[in-house]
Amino acid sequence: MFVLLVLQSAAFAATKQEKKNLATQIQAILRQPGFSQAQWGIDVVDMESGKAIYSLNSDHLFLPASNAKLLTTSAALAFAGPNYRFHTTVETGGQLDANGRLLGDMVLVGRGDPNISGRVLPYQLKTERVSPHTQILEELADQIVQKGIKIVDGDLIGDDTFYAPERYGEGWALDDLQWIDGAAVSALTFNDNVLFLKIQAGEKAGEKALVTVDPQTTYYELDNRILTTATGTTRKVGIHRDPGSYKVTLWGSIPIGDSGLSEALSLEDPAEFTAQLFRSLLEKRGITVTGKTRAKHGDVAQFFDQPQSQTPATLLAAAPGPPPQILAEHVSLPLIEDVRVTNKTSQNLHAELALRLIGQLKGTGGSFEGGAAMLKLFLLKAGLKNGEFFLQDGSGLSRRDLITPAAMVQVLIYVSRQSWGAAFEQTLPVAGVDGSLAERFVNTPAGGLVHAKTGTLSHVNALSGYGQTSSGKRFAFSIFCNNHDLPSAKVVAAIDAIVVLLVKEGDVAR
Repeated sequence: MFVLLVLQSAAFAATKQEKKNLATQIQAILRQPGFSQAQWGIDVVDMESGKAIYSLNSDHLFLPASNAKLLTTSAALAFAGPNYRFHTTVETGGQLDANGRLLGDMVLVGRGDPNISGRVLPYQLKTERVSPHTQILEELADQIVQKGIKIVDGDLIGDDTFYAPERYGEGWALDDLQWIDGAAVSALTFNDNVLFLKIQAGEKAGEKALVTVDPQTTYYELDNRILTTATGTTRKVGIHRDPGSYKVTLWGSIPIGDSGLSEALSLEDPAEFTAQLFRSLLEKRGITVTGKTRAKHGDVAQFFDQPQSQTPATLLAAAPGPPPQILAEHVSLPLIEDVRVTNKTSQNLHAELALRLIGQLKGTGGSFEGGAAMLKLFLLKAGLKNGEFFLQDGSGLSRRDLITPAAMVQVLIYVSRQSWGAAFEQTLPVAGVDGSLAERFVNTPAGGLVHAKTGTLSHVNALSGYGQTSSGKRFAFSIFCNNHDLPSAKVVAAIDAIVVLLVKEGDVAR
């Protein structure tokens, strides 16, 4: 008996020392030069036992950046289900005569499908787009032709009233709004609500640079002041569009022989743009539209002044008279495929659309407020407490978002126990393999053993998700670094070093 007690005591002392060694190694990483002013929050939990493996400031509030997408996308799967599909329709309240004349408006109705674009689905390792970006709209236009319609004696309308007309999140920076990260939110979305600008040098120095737009459009007025310069000079290009403006100013210089650059410029009014584009596709097929092209947006007040179940979409459905005739329809792939895109590529717009979807489906309204109410309900059900989180958008672009590392880990553990939990984990980037982790953890013990979501804002880096030790033990973790003034690459390297330690040493720290 005495020998057994001695052996148990020695084993306990060894385990305690090994756990201390893990903490010591993590602290050594955090004591690197330049990290003293940064704020670190870490929580790591054994998923089988629920015991803490390592914790540092785990109950403090941090900016999560795009780690917020973990919350939004998991809530979307909880409330909408992995198999939910988006329906985009072309409708009319008018009548079609025997000569192919539609007497009434033609309405392109969006219901939040994020993937009306040339994106290849299902997602495989990286984002792929196949031209034309308009292929889904072309399919809808072909269906209109098959209906025998030759003339639309009315307006062509882009209808995004399924969601509230709230294009931007609270706490978004003004300089984000002209780029893809801050693309406007709309229930009628096309091509991630951006145009791709391609800028190339001219043939001779002094000539203006060549600027092209994909898809080709005159939606924006391009004021091109970029000049071609001699070979060997430095490229310097600026692009600016004020919110609300349809004029884009481009300036600077690009040298001969430069490979050129591409930028994704956000659309001012996605529903308006999509309606214009759809009209052009109809006209290419010989269909004449006699009326105007316009957008139909909901009334913000309707989303808040009416009872929760009476949003514009439900009010329309309850309106007297015959239902609109559906002329064409596109049905999306299951929601889980878009969650994969959202998490693998950290797509902000798709996360914002998911937030509004759960509000619309659950009767709180297709608005930020409605979606946020359902997200809060989900987080409370997952075991979080008021005060452990504060969220002002669905994507993490807002600098008003806050959550504790412990709360993030609690959500991850809760999600893992749901029927769709394994599918959700597969939507996260895999270390050294795909998505935003494709170039991280390469040739390290963590490669292929970590599924996690990245997060990046200026002065903010984060990584949260699931890991597995070398012996197969699973853990959930959340690592936040806020308020640093270092190159992002240096902070990312420190975060990755901690995760590698967890994969290597996590077994002995249990």
